[in-house]
Amino acid sequence: MKNSYERNRFTILYFIVAATGLIVFAGVGYALEGAFTHNNIVLLFIVAAILVLLYIILYLHYNRVLNDMENISQIMDDVINSDKELISEEYKEGTVGMLYTKLYQMVGILKESRDRELNEKIFLRDIISDISHQLKTPLASLNVFIDLLTDDKVTEPEKQKQILNEASNQLSRMEWMVLSMLKLARIEAGAIVFDVKRQHLPTLLEHASDGVKYLLEGREQKLSIKCEDAVNINCDGEWLTEAIINLLKNASDYSDKGKDISIEVEDTKAFCRIYVKDEGVGIAEDEIPNIFKRFYRVNSDVNPNSVGIGLSLTKSIIEGMGGSIKVRSEVGKYTWFIITFVK
Repeated sequence: MKNSYERNRFTILYFIVAATGLIVFAGVGYALEGAFTHNNIVLLFIVAAILVLLYIILYLHYNRVLNDMENISQIMDDVINSDKELISEEYKEGTVGMLYTKLYQMVGILKESRDRELNEKIFLRDIISDISHQLKTPLASLNVFIDLLTDDKVTEPEKQKQILNEASNQLSRMEWMVLSMLKLARIEAGAIVFDVKRQHLPTLLEHASDGVKYLLEGREQKLSIKCEDAVNINCDGEWLTEAIINLLKNASDYSDKGKDISIEVEDTKAFCRIYVKDEGVGIAEDEIPNIFKRFYRVNSDVNPNSVGIGLSLTKSIIEGMGGSIKVRSEVGKYTWFIITFVK
């Protein structure tokens, strides 16, 4: 982005000053000698040559400073008007170097802010799209149920009761999905600050067990917990309890009646791991990379009312507290969800 305005101004101003200086110098020589002598003329040419040389030196330095300024302006223009990648920082000394450093810091902040805003817009768009898409099926089902009842198309009391029960299931499904999506959106948008502090892990596991007690009893499934009483962990207790409840519900959904589910804790000086194990249908290896995606369901026949968001929410909770979660499974044999908190 070359601009000759400053360069032309410098050249004109310099030669005006230089010419004025030469005229004054010649006038002084004439006044002292009473005439233009040979020595005066030679000296005048020497001074003129020095002034030309000085102009060249000053112009090159001034031009280099202007080039740096124009380069900074071009970088700013690229950042504002295009998505070009920022070139690596040019380390320079002096005032211009400080200006470069501050520029790169500012550009980095602007790019981060712009990328964050774009990601938030994409996330909001996806969340709205997911919710609207997932609500279509239960809403359509509810409309059908209401039409059947209001138009007296179903008169048998037993079938009416069955329709009402199914409508209740659809409403519960919608409520769970919306609440979970709102939680997930708040976590991923950074609107939730986890209250991470030292917690007694056995107590949290007991609370999680209580949260699924009636579900497991209805399916005649047994839950065992193996955790030493002295184990403590840095986490947000309420959110970790919710994450484990989600894993236990998932283990129950994908395990047959009467199967065992267990929670085991491995506590070392380096880390604390929580294993949620079941003896259910298992997960195929090619499906494991997808199980934490929103609304992804390994087997829709196992629990038709499942919305496929519990594992995605669990992953966001665990990672939001600084932990990690992975899965190990074998089809028809077992599934392990492994939560790890590094100390």
